[in-house]
Amino acid sequence: MENHEKKQEIKLKRKELGLSCMLNTEVGTVLAVIRRPTETVFGAAPDDNIDPSLLQSLKSLRALIFNPQQEWRTIDPSIYLSPFLDVIQSDFVHAAATRVALSATLKILKLGVFDEKTPGAKDAINTVVNAITTCRLEKTDPVSEGAVMMNILQLLTGVMNHRASMLLSDQAVCTIVNTCFQVVQQSTSRGDLLQRNARYTMHELIHIIFSRLPEVEMSHDDEETDNEDVDDGGLDFGYGMRCAVDIFHFLCSLLNVVEVVETEGSTVQTADEDVQLFALVLINTAIELSGDGIGTHSKLLRMMKDDLFHHLVHYGTCSSPVVFSMICSTVLNMYHFLRRYIRLQLESFFAFVLFRVAGAPGATTQLQEVALEGIINFCRQPSFVVEVYVNYDCDPFCHNVFEEIGKLLCKQSFPVGGPLSSLQIQAFEGLVVMIHNIADSIDKENDTSPSGPYPVEITEYTPFWEDEAKEDSETWVEFVRLRKAQKKKILIAGHHYNRDEKKGMEYLKLTKLVSDPPDPKALAFFFRYTPGLDKMLIGDYLGDPDEFHIEVLREYTETFGFAGMNLDSGLRTFLETFRIPGESQKIERILEVFSENFYEQQPTDIFANKDTVLILCYSLIMLNTDQHNPQVKKKMTEDEFIRNNRAINGGKDLPREYLSELFHSISHNAFTTFGVQVEMNPSKWIELMNRTKTVQPYFLCEFDRRLGRDMFACIAGPSVAALSAVFEHAEEEELLHECIEGMFSVARVAQYGLEDTLDELLATFSKFTTLLNPYASAEETLFAFSKDLKPRMATLAVFTIANNFGESIRGGWRNIVECLLKLKRLKLLPQSAIEFDAASTSLENLQSESGIIFPAHDPRFGGRPSGMINRFSHFMSLESAEDAVSLGISEFEQNLKVIKQCRIGNIFSNTSNFPEVALLNLGRSLIYAAAGKGQKFSTAIEEEETVGFSWDLIVAITLANNHRFQTFWPHFHDYLIVVAQFPMFSPIPFAEKAIVGLFKICLTILETHRADKIPEELIFKSINLMWKLEKEILDTCCDFITQSLNRILIEYPANLQTQLGWKSVLHLLSVSGRHPECYELGVETLISLMSDGTHVSRTNYAYCIDCAFGFIALKNSPLEKNIKILDLLAESVNFLIQWYINHYSDPGNSYSNSSLEDAKGFGSSCSFAMNLFVKLGEAFRKSSLARREEMRNHAILCLQKSFKLAEELDFTPINCINCFNLVVFAMVDDLHEKMLEYSRRENAEKEMRGMEGTLKVALKLLTEVYLQFLKQISQSPGFRTFWLGVLRRMDTCMKADLGGYGESTTLQELVPDLLRQMITVMKEQEILVQKEDDDLWEITHIQIQWIAPAIKEELFPEENL
Repeated sequence: MENHEKKQEIKLKRKELGLSCMLNTEVGTVLAVIRRPTETVFGAAPDDNIDPSLLQSLKSLRALIFNPQQEWRTIDPSIYLSPFLDVIQSDFVHAAATRVALSATLKILKLGVFDEKTPGAKDAINTVVNAITTCRLEKTDPVSEGAVMMNILQLLTGVMNHRASMLLSDQAVCTIVNTCFQVVQQSTSRGDLLQRNARYTMHELIHIIFSRLPEVEMSHDDEETDNEDVDDGGLDFGYGMRCAVDIFHFLCSLLNVVEVVETEGSTVQTADEDVQLFALVLINTAIELSGDGIGTHSKLLRMMKDDLFHHLVHYGTCSSPVVFSMICSTVLNMYHFLRRYIRLQLESFFAFVLFRVAGAPGATTQLQEVALEGIINFCRQPSFVVEVYVNYDCDPFCHNVFEEIGKLLCKQSFPVGGPLSSLQIQAFEGLVVMIHNIADSIDKENDTSPSGPYPVEITEYTPFWEDEAKEDSETWVEFVRLRKAQKKKILIAGHHYNRDEKKGMEYLKLTKLVSDPPDPKALAFFFRYTPGLDKMLIGDYLGDPDEFHIEVLREYTETFGFAGMNLDSGLRTFLETFRIPGESQKIERILEVFSENFYEQQPTDIFANKDTVLILCYSLIMLNTDQHNPQVKKKMTEDEFIRNNRAINGGKDLPREYLSELFHSISHNAFTTFGVQVEMNPSKWIELMNRTKTVQPYFLCEFDRRLGRDMFACIAGPSVAALSAVFEHAEEEELLHECIEGMFSVARVAQYGLEDTLDELLATFSKFTTLLNPYASAEETLFAFSKDLKPRMATLAVFTIANNFGESIRGGWRNIVECLLKLKRLKLLPQSAIEFDAASTSLENLQSESGIIFPAHDPRFGGRPSGMINRFSHFMSLESAEDAVSLGISEFEQNLKVIKQCRIGNIFSNTSNFPEVALLNLGRSLIYAAAGKGQKFSTAIEEEETVGFSWDLIVAITLANNHRFQTFWPHFHDYLIVVAQFPMFSPIPFAEKAIVGLFKICLTILETHRADKIPEELIFKSINLMWKLEKEILDTCCDFITQSLNRILIEYPANLQTQLGWKSVLHLLSVSGRHPECYELGVETLISLMSDGTHVSRTNYAYCIDCAFGFIALKNSPLEKNIKILDLLAESVNFLIQWYINHYSDPGNSYSNSSLEDAKGFGSSCSFAMNLFVKLGEAFRKSSLARREEMRNHAILCLQKSFKLAEELDFTPINCINCFNLVVFAMVDDLHEKMLEYSRRENAEKEMRGMEGTLKVALKLLTEVYLQFLKQISQSPGFRTFWLGVLRRMDTCMKADLGGYGESTTLQELVPDLLRQMITVMKEQEILVQKEDDDLWEITHIQIQWIAPAIKEELFPEENL
């Protein structure tokens, strides 16, 4: 331990010895240089001219150095610094000695001989500063002055870098900076090296001083106020805020340094751009180092907000590109650290500087590029665009800064013929940066924030001039959006007001911008801040004598801040906002209110009362007319003006200096009394600074989806137009890719409620695919697509958007479908290109004729924006045309490679996630395309392929959305009805392809049991619509239809639940039997359905009968099949009996009487089973007229069997009579008529005899059925009429005239026998008996005598007695 201490002690002694040696050397060097004779222009300097005290102090220091050896850190630094400082300040030493003394002092500081803790350090470091600033150069050699200045600069930096510099006073630091700037000024004529070093030193000093500002903030509680000049550093802590404020004020003043330029004999003062640039660099350094700490120091902040910003705005529009660029950088730095305090200043910089320079037609390209670059740098900041939108675009009193930025970039990037200029490319890149910024901020993964409602509705009156501090973010966002809506309505109200004042006022009330009754303050703010409002109308309204108008005028005037303004400035500001009316009374009213308000806002007592202000206002207006009206020849002088305004201030005179200032101001600058907007003049700046005291500070906020969508909606249209225009004119591949990436970002934003923008984007870029040119042939289109990169990029981009943002596309589906169909015609869609998920359907692995296949879902298709850019970036790696040739890749293969990346099939598989409106738009586009709308076909084959492909896609999206079929298909059905009414609509091949697709959908629906019957109803409604459009399709598609019907009735009959479904299926099944190739499958399907009987129900029974009769009625149909069907029909009576016994119940099915339209003549009291039985009987009746006798006879036998089986049904008297009328009597009548018809033909005896035999069977049936139901029939009130009908038909058959074939002996033999049977039974059952009040017996007796006299006696023996 002791050894370590000894070593430390030895080391310390060596260091002290080293310092002693250094001091000794420096003293010796200074003495030697002082004593050395130097040749000057004045001759040799004798030793006598040297101040003895200088030599004595140096010698004394040398004697002190080694005797004894000193501990320098404990010694007052002034002891060893003073001799050197005396030399520096001496007027009698030459430059070499001064240089050596300066170097020695710098060496002492650098070696750290003392620090801030050394006794006397504060006095010593301040003495060094004083010595440097009083260094005399007059006696030095002019050649050596530059070297001395270099040493001074080094020593200044050394002082500020020394640890004891914190002990410097504010005055000392300001002196250092001032000394350094003096060197900078003197160096302009002394060489470039000195000038560069001086400027560098100045930069270093500013860096050191302002880097300490955050420490000052942390170390002290800064309590300075606006009116206190407090050195917040204090004596204990050295320099602080006071010097920072003074130095910054000095730097700002450098922006006003002018240089005199002589041109053609005259002198002009212009801003010294070199000094301005130097000052801006230093100001930027100060801001960067101070950071947001400036906000804690009111005086420095006030200087930044007022002086600095005013200079930046003033010089921004009239500087060189270099200075302007530095001004933009300065404002950007202030935005980063101080934007909470410079809300209105930032707005003025954009409105009066950046926008005017960037959009000025006369500005140089360099200045416009700098302005655009300044705007783009702002847009690159993550939160700038949303903050500027919230702070300005959503404030009714501010410019639409964000909207103007977006539209400016769009305008400047829009190509106007020829190649793109550098300015256009720069503006376009800025636009893309802004779009990317918005897209990245609102389209975030796992972001569950709301995106609605849109647009915002104003539901109640809210004062639009009242701002709200940001507290709760959710309510604040709604408040901001409401203010933006109010701002839009205010602009619309302004347009209405310009056209018609009353309508404008009514609109304000209607949109709840003004209360009812109206608030004067609301109208005042409307007149004051609505851009584009007619200034003359404002002046007329404000000058109106109505009391309410006067109240509006008072509120209007109070919107101005006149504090700190001279009267002429205040009056200018006031009159710039409207056109003063011509009537003197109106002028007087307006000026009275202005004078009162101006007087109240003046902090000084210069005016005795408001009347003084009023009189002076009139005087200024008159002076303005006198000085600036060319018709006034003799102008008023200053003395005359002052004389005219004597004793107006409460009987006293106003200060002459004040009046003189007013006179010169008016003389040099006329009033703009016509509401003309001017540049940012001093009076406008004062008003702006007054407004800063009342407005809310700049809001710092993060992106919100609702705000992002609202803000992009402002520039959506111009942005899409600019993107498409640049894409059209761009030649460089990199620029094309920027366009596509911008397109993707637009889509990412548009998905949140801007569907129209997305549609416009797709419509625009679809044109670049070359696929929509109706005048180009297939060969020309294919050539353009293959040879140019743009069409392939555009195609890939359009389908990529469809893949990733399909749920937000509306009308844009039309363009996508048209592109897709054109690719199909160009043979650029391989089978594998159209894929979608159909794994859940029974159509898996089914391939359509258009090449669409139905594979299992590819997991690679998952995800959305993440892989979008990657896939498109991969497109950049595709082989160029030259590379493709060298690799042996054909153009066709290249095109296929591009189309494969489009992942077209994934579009349709993803439709299951689409909202209904997107799905409907896609379906409508496909249906319209299939109907030929917007399509031109060169051949019938091309048309058929296109229609088939379209229907395959319709099927694809329908299957993908099977779970919500009932919600979207009604609309699809309406679209089918609409296309059928197109003027040039052709049902072939549309309906032909449609029926195939619809049956595929139908099979999918029926393959699973559904409690909901609506989908089944809907699909069969569409199927019926299609085949009714063109019945020919039932012939062309019979094979497919029959197979589909077979599957439905064999595999899924239990899932067929509706009457419409059964009716459609069975009707189409019966129609399919007309075709020989389909007959076998169709009839077997029907036989299987009826044989099984499980799925024959009350719902479909009537349709089964119709279908069966349809097969029976076919010509040349196999007899055995027909007989089988007839037998099945007869046996089906058992179903009717079962339903009757079960009280007409059939679980799971329902029936409406309205479906049995063929059961004519039945009243409402007829039972359901009897209705169906009658329909069955009618089918047999119609079958009894078949051409083949075997068929006819078998049909009658089956009908007979049906009556026997049907005894258990409810055969009431009325039912029985109706059955006879509709079935039995009708059948006998028809057969009799048919027999007579054949009898009148030549060579038709065989047919006639066959029909005669069938009629014989029918008469036997009549007799048997009559006797079977005699008891019920006899109880009917109409029995007498019924019985006469039986006898009449027997008489007709008995006396049938067969023409050339003679009488029908068969019937003549049969009829008496049948009559005998019926009458005998009627007698036995006492139905036919003689009664006094009943003439049935008599009528029957007479009829028998007429029909068959031979059996009269046998049947009525009583009558013979």
